[in-house]
Amino acid sequence: MHIQLNGEPFELADGVTVAGLIDRLDLVGRRVAVELNLDIVPRSQHATTALREGDQVEVVHAIGGG
Repeated sequence: MHIQLNGEPFELADGVTVAGLIDRLDLVGRRVAVELNLDIVPRSQHATTALREGDQVEVVHAIGGG
């Protein structure tokens, strides 16, 4: 299936969850915020929120500094 990830086309297998996407992006264990079709997906729902064809996903990860 095809989604938009941070404004760019991205291809995934059907039925991938938000957690699966985070894993594929090598962001497991990092502090990330995920927006799916303009709605924030709480971390507690990453494993149960399936992505669908045409979804628009924004993934932002926090970078420390100062």
